[in-house]
Amino acid sequence: MKIKVIVADDHQLFREGLINLLHSADNIEVIAQAENGQDAIDKVEAFKPDVLLVDIAMEKMNGIEVTRTLKNKMPEIKIVAVSMHSDKQYVKGMLEAGADGYLLKNCTYRQLTDAVTSVHEGKKFLSEDITEIVINGYLNSRAEDDDAYAQLSDREKEIFLLFAEGQSTREIGDKLFISVKTVGTHKQNILEKLDLKTNSDIVKYALKKGLIQLD
Repeated sequence: MKIKVIVADDHQLFREGLINLLHSADNIEVIAQAENGQDAIDKVEAFKPDVLLVDIAMEKMNGIEVTRTLKNKMPEIKIVAVSMHSDKQYVKGMLEAGADGYLLKNCTYRQLTDAVTSVHEGKKFLSEDITEIVINGYLNSRAEDDDAYAQLSDREKEIFLLFAEGQSTREIGDKLFISVKTVGTHKQNILEKLDLKTNSDIVKYALKKGLIQLD
């Protein structure tokens, strides 16, 4: 049983080149092609492929929007970005939208067929270049978290931990001999510095950083 694939790219020459490459794979069958984002959604809904190969920069709807739309409508479909863009924001956008893989357009034939086969089997597939971008992005985000927490004053860190442990504003005020209003001001500053919104976010942040532990 061959893997049914649709190729979506607004550059005809590249799209046809990709299709010709895939035709030589024994386990892959290209069943349709699309020339823009809306066309990609229409073709997927009509032909129901196993895998969609999609460019990011397309007319009418970009690849990120296409991926998000299709994953909401048809979560079972596997989607691989094949893009010239290696910028972190494009990779992050595609993966957050639900893409199962990400390749650069200078990928090899083996990487292309491996990507289709891997995502069809339920695995994720990132080329080496993209894997490095993802890892560096994760490490940098952790470093940014550390920097943000380090910017808290000693009093803010103290109040942060008390909120993380589940204490109320009044309990913290009584414990530290300060007014409820002062606690509220400190809390607002903490939320803004750490880009958080709720007490639940404070708890999650503290757990992630290992500042508290669940009993």
